[in-house]
Amino acid sequence: MHKISIIEYMEAIVRQLYLDQIEKYLGKDTIIILTGQRRVGKSCILRLLRDKTRVDSGINVIYVDKEKKEFDSIKTYTELNAYIDAHRVAGKTNYILIDEIQDIEAFERSVRSYYEEPDVEIVVTGSNSKMLSSDLSTLIGGRYREIYIQALSYEEFMQFHNLPDTDDTLAKYIQFGGLPGLSKMGLDEQDARDYQMDVYHTVLLKDVVLRNQIRNVAFLENLVHFLSDNTGKLISANSISKYMKSQGENMTSTAVINYTRYLCNAYAIHKVSRYDIHGRRLFESNDKFYFEDHGIRNALAGGTREGDIEKVIENIVYNHLVRLGYEVLVGQLQAGEIDFVCTKPAGKRVYVQVSYIIADEKTREREFGTLRAIQDNYPKYVISMTPLVTKADDNGITHLHLRKFLTEGLT
Repeated sequence: MHKISIIEYMEAIVRQLYLDQIEKYLGKDTIIILTGQRRVGKSCILRLLRDKTRVDSGINVIYVDKEKKEFDSIKTYTELNAYIDAHRVAGKTNYILIDEIQDIEAFERSVRSYYEEPDVEIVVTGSNSKMLSSDLSTLIGGRYREIYIQALSYEEFMQFHNLPDTDDTLAKYIQFGGLPGLSKMGLDEQDARDYQMDVYHTVLLKDVVLRNQIRNVAFLENLVHFLSDNTGKLISANSISKYMKSQGENMTSTAVINYTRYLCNAYAIHKVSRYDIHGRRLFESNDKFYFEDHGIRNALAGGTREGDIEKVIENIVYNHLVRLGYEVLVGQLQAGEIDFVCTKPAGKRVYVQVSYIIADEKTREREFGTLRAIQDNYPKYVISMTPLVTKADDNGITHLHLRKFLTEGLT
């Protein structure tokens, strides 16, 4: 299968990274699941795959989009089976593409049934990690591949908005975040905020409230606002419960744990656990939380970024480290906290500190000194927006500007 070019699909901006990942697993008896928060681009990627495969005369595409009214009648797996059977073509490879499959009752039965067929490829999208992983793993074991779709990277943001790599563009990315739909809305502050809040309420309603039958919606919304105010801070369920009680919300720590798990399952937020670097063990309390889209986080927090710029930068760095393929934890030392301990399957590890501007010796010692206290030889980085710094070495610790990190990674 040839790569998609912008010339072929002028109306769509191609996120080739994800299409390459899909192509890698096609033809390998693997169900492909595109996961991620609503409105981060899963549907667009699936449509691009649909349009690409349709030009192949040996492929028949069966496409179901549960967010379109024409597919409202498909509510259960039996109705899905009937639709697929009516559109299958013998003698061709049948690509079954289903958008937001979790909206179909007992969908996993259909997936398993058609997965066994020799002339079928299955690619689906979903917005609930717990439901997809538990339901599918029960029936088909490890015969599926999950591809996590994130909000736009900085480079994708530039492409979607046709902007150059400048300080002004980076400032826009820090403020507006990476929802692909903003490319149609434009970067007007009020229009962007209205759109971001619309996406936020859709995620909250469809993937959290309705999915988990939540009754106390007011507490849920207060919890999300609390997390937006405390992005990147170490917090526990008990501390959240105490704070909510001070605000007149009497919710137990168990309820807080459940609600944050629901938000994580919907990809709205991500929980990052603490790791004892010297003891090499995970702590069981006090985690950090980051938003899938920092633009939504900013819309919830309100105000300007002058007062919370470090929180936003840390959120951006976390998401990009995940995009680079790292498993990310928060590091804990007696000497202090390491923002991120990042590992890859082959055992490769890096340590990352995040700061806004390192303008004096006290700030430099806080950020660099903690990294120096780690007694191993893994690479260590400080990422900041310090003017005139692109990449510098400070006694073995690499100081990277945020823009360089977002365009070149940890080089």
